[in-house]
Amino acid sequence: MPREITRDELKRRLDQGDDLVVIEVLSPEAFAEGHIPGAVNIPLAEIGHTAKERYGREQEIVVYCGSLECTASPTAAKKLESVGFHNVWDYAGGKLDWEEAGYPLEKGPLGA
Repeated sequence: MPREITRDELKRRLDQGDDLVVIEVLSPEAFAEGHIPGAVNIPLAEIGHTAKERYGREQEIVVYCGSLECTASPTAAKKLESVGFHNVWDYAGGKLDWEEAGYPLEKGPLGA
């Protein structure tokens, strides 16, 4: 079962430069409107095969979507585990939680 990571823990780990991949699992359009700095975009429908092509199974991965009401990130986390990833975290609060804390979002298709 995927573990959850809090906003504060994710921010702390990003600030200290930990080796983790942050993946937004929403559409490319939603990603371009704003995403967590440094995140990459892999839509939910592509998460399993694309992640296997790009990352090692031991890579620490954090997935997120729009908000607590969005089910894409927990679904993506389960999918990643089902294809063999061992260090998967779900940032359940997603973009809305990140923004409400006053943290910046990057705009445009950066990090894709």
